[in-house]
Amino acid sequence: MPFVWSLGSILGPLIGGALADPCKNYPSLFAHRKLFENYPFLLPNIVCASILVIGILIGILFLEETHQEKKYRRDLGLEAGRKILGLFNRTRPSQAFEKFHDANFEEAHSLMEDEEPPGYRTTEGSPRYPSSRSLSPAAPPYTRTELKVRSQTKHVGPGVQKAFTRPVIVHIIGYGILAYHTMSFDQLMPVFLSSKTSTVPPELPFRFTGGFGMSSKDEGVLMVAQGFYAMFAQAILFPYLAKRFGCLKVFRMAVIAWPMLYLLVPYTVLLPQQYRILGICFCLLWRTTGQALTYPPNNIMLTNSAPSKLVLGAINGVAGSTASLCRAFGPTITGFIYSKGLAIGVSGLGWWVTGLVCILGAGESLLMEEPKVDPIVPSIIDEEAIDDHTMLNPLSIDAAIVAAASAKDRSPEDLPPPFESPQQIDNESAT
Repeated sequence: MPFVWSLGSILGPLIGGALADPCKNYPSLFAHRKLFENYPFLLPNIVCASILVIGILIGILFLEETHQEKKYRRDLGLEAGRKILGLFNRTRPSQAFEKFHDANFEEAHSLMEDEEPPGYRTTEGSPRYPSSRSLSPAAPPYTRTELKVRSQTKHVGPGVQKAFTRPVIVHIIGYGILAYHTMSFDQLMPVFLSSKTSTVPPELPFRFTGGFGMSSKDEGVLMVAQGFYAMFAQAILFPYLAKRFGCLKVFRMAVIAWPMLYLLVPYTVLLPQQYRILGICFCLLWRTTGQALTYPPNNIMLTNSAPSKLVLGAINGVAGSTASLCRAFGPTITGFIYSKGLAIGVSGLGWWVTGLVCILGAGESLLMEEPKVDPIVPSIIDEEAIDDHTMLNPLSIDAAIVAAASAKDRSPEDLPPPFESPQQIDNESAT
């Protein structure tokens, strides 16, 4: 997901820079458009809002529930998505939608049908659970693994009250602090780059103002370059470092080094003219690397700290709400402090106060611990970890076969040898 985020950080600045102030950039198309003259940034916002609506519709129509208990409920959005897919396919809507399912499900179902004797299939006459898969008459019945998951997940996992353990709370707080200062950085940097160069001599070490005087298009080019590097950092740099040092060490190294960035960024305006662009590119490179090495490990450690997969929704919901709240307050508070700093001739005040918050996050990272995943929980609620044994007792199946054979005046000796469980085989071997 951070990789896709980086891809969006490339397309976003491209859209914003290309569509901003269309009357000036595209006079042949928007020469007499008063609306866009009065609101030069309206067009890119309309395009971004349209993309957001498309994403919401895709989530409603095609995104399937993954919660072990909630995913078996009926989903009207998925039903509508099936019908829409059916309009663009020659097959029936249900058949078109079934292409999204894993082929392993059908393979498991066919194996289940082959290994049971005719007339005694566990799926015949069994109740059907309402879900996105069973809405269509053509959809196959559930495998025994899925039914076993349903029966076990009802009794697995702590309640929501017990979901927020100390490690979970620590990671959520770290996530909020991270969201606060990274969003503040993203809000300050465009203002800093577009601010006019100051002609007032600086009074070191703190009293100086001014920016780089960049245009929106130049800023867009920098943001696009930053997005390309972010994709490299997410896809190559972070996996390598995480494999070598572990998520917690990588996270700590990044957040401990991050406060120095907020200290140095304002001083880039004091560099000689030929080195200023190199200085700001170095700062953007530092920021992008730090983000690539903090968000993914924090998300991984937060997930691994959950006491059960059944409470991941609650944990991620609280973490997302915390991050959203910090993203809302971060730019507001930082922008206010930045404006006050400009009024007194200290343009770096907003950066340095944000750096103090970053130092708080670095100290908080020392309270984090590498999560230890309990092997018992995944073995119960993870479908991949559950062995595909039958839900019925194999000895009971053998007894039923013998009873059926007796009813038809058949000798049990003509039947296949009875099934021996692994426990029986071990006991016979021991004796």
